[in-house]
Amino acid sequence: MPKTIHVLSEQLASQIAAGEVVERPSSVVKELVENSLDAGAKTITITIQEGGRKSIQIADDGLGIAAEEIETAFMRHATSKLQTADDLAAIQTLGFRGEALAAISAVSQVTVVSRAQGEPSGTRLTLAGTQVTGRDAVGAPQGTVIAVENLFYNTPARLKFLKSMTTEKRLIDEFVTRYALAYPDVHFRLTHNGRITFQTSGSGSVLDVLVAVYGPETARQLLPIENPHADETAVTDEHHHRIPITVAGYVGPPSLHWANRNQIILFLNGRLIKDTSLTYAVIQAYHTLLPTGRYPLGILFVTLPPTEVDVNVHPAKTEVRFHHSNAVFGAVQKAVRRTLIDTTPIRSMGAWSPPGGAVTPGWSPSSPGWSGELDEHAFIRRDDLPQQEMALHWPPPSLPGNEGDTAVSLPPQPPPQATLAGEKLPIMRVIGQVGAAYIITEGPDGLFLIDQHAAHERILYEQFMAAWEQNQVVSQGLVAGTAVYLSPPQATLLADNLEVMAGLGFQIEPFGPNAFMVRSMPALLAKMDPAQAVAAVVEDLERGDAPLQGKIESKIILRVCKTAAVKAGHTLSNAEMEAMIWQLEACQNPHTCPHGRPTLIYLSVAQLAKQFGRL
Repeated sequence: MPKTIHVLSEQLASQIAAGEVVERPSSVVKELVENSLDAGAKTITITIQEGGRKSIQIADDGLGIAAEEIETAFMRHATSKLQTADDLAAIQTLGFRGEALAAISAVSQVTVVSRAQGEPSGTRLTLAGTQVTGRDAVGAPQGTVIAVENLFYNTPARLKFLKSMTTEKRLIDEFVTRYALAYPDVHFRLTHNGRITFQTSGSGSVLDVLVAVYGPETARQLLPIENPHADETAVTDEHHHRIPITVAGYVGPPSLHWANRNQIILFLNGRLIKDTSLTYAVIQAYHTLLPTGRYPLGILFVTLPPTEVDVNVHPAKTEVRFHHSNAVFGAVQKAVRRTLIDTTPIRSMGAWSPPGGAVTPGWSPSSPGWSGELDEHAFIRRDDLPQQEMALHWPPPSLPGNEGDTAVSLPPQPPPQATLAGEKLPIMRVIGQVGAAYIITEGPDGLFLIDQHAAHERILYEQFMAAWEQNQVVSQGLVAGTAVYLSPPQATLLADNLEVMAGLGFQIEPFGPNAFMVRSMPALLAKMDPAQAVAAVVEDLERGDAPLQGKIESKIILRVCKTAAVKAGHTLSNAEMEAMIWQLEACQNPHTCPHGRPTLIYLSVAQLAKQFGRL
C-alpha cells in the first residue's frame, strides 16, 4: 500500500494553526493591541488601509522587544508572560499563549521595528509567511511598530470569505473603542485610509472615553455602577477563604435601548470577554423595564482574583470559565439592578393625554389591554414629540358632491374589488375606533378590525417607494442644522451610505470625528427630532435583518415609514379614519405592513352568529 500518513510541513502547520487566532483583520488588531497593553504602552496608534486587507499598523511606546529576542518573538509558542504550567492558574496578562505573532506572520507580510529600553538603536525585521526576509539596525524611539500587509495573501480561501471593507472597518472600530473604555489612561488613535475616526485623550477618565464613543447626549444619560456592598458578592471557597467580586462600569437608563445585545460590553480583569451567562444577567436586571425585543447598554468591569477564572479556553482568549459562575452571575445582576432601582424615578399613574387625543386616565403603552407584545415603535411614549400631520385627506376626488373639500394625495384609482380572495380589499364603512389603536369597519358580510399603525405604515411605504422609484422624494430643509453624534462603528456605516441617504431625502454632512450635521430630512419626518430619526435608520442598517434587505434603500424607507406612521394611542377623527381606509384599499398589498405584520382582522357574519349562539 502507498504511504498515506505523513507529517505536515512547518509552513503548512503554521498556516492551519493561524486560522484559530487570525480570522479577519480585526483579529490582527486585537492581538497586536493586547500585546501593546501588556508592554505598558501609554500611546497606541492604529493605522488601517482598506479595512485591514491592504495594511494594518500598530505603533506603541511600550517596553519594546530586545534586539536579540526579536526573531524569537515570531516563533510559535514564544512568550515572555509564562514560565511554568502553574502560571496558567493565575493569568494576569492579556496575552500568554505565544501564538499571535507567529500566526499573523504565517498569513501575511510583516515588518517590525522595535527598540527596547536602554538599547542604542532599534531593530527592523521583515517576514513573509514565517520566513525572515531581512534584518537591520535602524534609528527608532522606544516602543514597537508592527506593520502587517497583504493579509491572507498565501491563503486565498480565507481572503475570499472576508466581509466587505465597511464590515471589517466597523469590527475594528468596535474593538478599539471597547478597549479604550477599559484603558482610559491610554491614548488611542485610530485612522482609516488617512482619516482619524477615533481617538481618546488618555486622561484616565472613563467619562471622556464615553463621550468619544457614544457622543455627549448618550454619555450624559449613562448611570455609574457603584459597588459599595462588595462583601455581599463575596463567596467562600472550599478552604473557607473569602473571594471578593467587584462590578463597576456604566449602564443605560431603561429609556435608552437597542435592537440587539451588541451594546452589552463585558470586561474581566481588563480583558474583553464574551459570556452568554453574564450578558443574560445584565438583561435580567432590566426585567419589566424595557420594551419587548429591546436590549440595554452596559459597560461592565468585573474584577476577581485571577485564580478564580480560566482564560485558557480558546486561542482567541475571549471565552472564559469561572470557578464560581453563579456567584459572578449574581454579582453582575445585583449590581446592575441596584443601580437601576436607585436612579429610576417612580412613574406616575395619573391621567395622560396622548398627542392630539383626549385625556386617558392611567393609560400607558404597557397597558396589557392594548399593547401586548407588539413592537414598541408602534405605540406612543410619553417622551415622543407631537405626532406629525398624517397627510390623509378625505374624501377622494372620485366621489361626487365634495368639490369644496381637500383633494386626496393619491391619484384617483378604480374602486377595489369586493372580495377577500385577491390582493385588494372590499369597500368598507368606518364605524369607529377602539382603544385609540384599532379602527372598526363594516364590509361585505362581516366586520374588520384594522391596526391603525400597521395600516398607515403600509400606506406610507407604498407612497414613498413610488416616489423614490420616480426620483420624486420630497425633502424638507431644517431651519438650523442638527448635529448627530454616533459611535465610531455607526459613523463608518453612515458615512458609507450618505449618497443613498441623499436619494431618500436626507441631506447629511460630516461634522468632525463621528459627528454629522443634518440639513434636511424626508418631508414625512419633518416634525421629528433629526437626531432620533438618523439614529433609528443607522440602527436598522446595523441589524441588517429587515425584509427586502437586498436593497439598502428599501431598508431605510422601511424605517422612515415606521417612524412616521401614526401610533397606537393616537385618537383619530372620523374623516382621518375614512381617509386611511380609502388609501389602504388603494394599496397594492394592503393585508400586511412592510414588516409582514397583518393590518386587519376579518370577522364574518357567520363567525359572529356562532359566537352569539345563533348557529
